[in-house]
Amino acid sequence: MIQSSWFLLIIFGLASFRLTRLIVSDSITAFIRKPFHNEVEMADDEGNMSTYIQIKGTGIRAWIGELLSCYWCTGVWCSFVLYVTWLMWPFVVEPVIIVLAIAGIAGIIESIITKILD
Repeated sequence: MIQSSWFLLIIFGLASFRLTRLIVSDSITAFIRKPFHNEVEMADDEGNMSTYIQIKGTGIRAWIGELLSCYWCTGVWCSFVLYVTWLMWPFVVEPVIIVLAIAGIAGIIESIITKILD
């Protein structure tokens, strides 16, 4: 079981980052966002394409759509879910948290390398 409070904070931070990114923007989880978002592609004056999100519906559907489009909002809920499930079932959830944290580190490294090489 994870013991150090600093290590715990770093691991949970990285895992929450990766889970949040997975839910908010990765294509593998587009099916989660599809009932709540329309993705609209538009070209600017120079012909560069940009993708924008339009929130579908009203009420709870729009609220969920807003939640799923906001890194801050989704990040809070992802952190909450990871932490509470870890408190309840640490031996089951801890491997998931570690894998998400490792994937988060890999994503950060990839972003850095991509910026350096571009």
